Amino acid sequence: MMQERRPCDLRDALSATIVGQEGVIEALLLALLCNGHVLLEGPPGLAKTLACRSVASALEGEFKRIQFTPDLLPSDIVGTRIFDQRESVFATVLGPIFANVVLADEINRAPAKVQSALLEAMQERQVTIGPQSYALGDPFVVMATMNPLDSEGTYALPIAQMDRFLMKVNVGYPSRDEELRILDRFAIADTQPMRGVATLDDVRGWRMQAHRVHIDEKLKRYIVDLVAKTREPSQYVDYGASQIGRAHV
Repeated sequence: MMQERRPCDLRDALSATIVGQEGVIEALLLALLCNGHVLLEGPPGLAKTLACRSVASALEGEFKRIQFTPDLLPSDIVGTRIFDQRESVFATVLGPIFANVVLADEINRAPAKVQSALLEAMQERQVTIGPQSYALGDPFVVMATMNPLDSEGTYALPIAQMDRFLMKVNVGYPSRDEELRILDRFAIADTQPMRGVATLDDVRGWRMQAHRVHIDEKLKRYIVDLVAKTREPSQYVDYGASQIGRAHV
């Protein structure tokens, strides 16, 4: 009889590869369960790419990394249509957005026109190329990173783009003990991400279990009141929370 896989099994597999960064691991697992996306802000070299690649490897899913630069085009992300002279027809070339886990590295390095190429994919789980729309995989998670140390040549993320992310995580430096563990783990040989810990079907099953969790009416009203409170004028909040359904829970 096959043993039932649980989200904690995936978390343990990620912790076996990544030293520390519990907040990043927790955010990625929540994004998988809630069908959302994660924005990570922190200096380079803090295992953001490794964490994203480890999730895809543990789920045996497809991983794509997109390096955002000022000269990037929307078609470099979603794909484009090319004319096949031999067949005299247009052929569609799908972009790197077609993956289960997509790393949008330094997303604020590209202008708003390029960032907007992600809007349909992140919200509708589909991409429109020419006259046709193409469904993305399930699960589909965008993990975007921003570097706070260098603001030159960057573009502020539009509100519509920020609204597509379920959460934002500030990634900090590891502690001294964690850095010692990093030296022990990676000084001699690279630690490869674990494979086959769970499957994409397991993730879809976990989501169904999460949707079946009972929420009391009092808790629902509290959530609605809390969200509504953020929309009232305040010196601490520039923009109130979006519609509750945006959270995909």
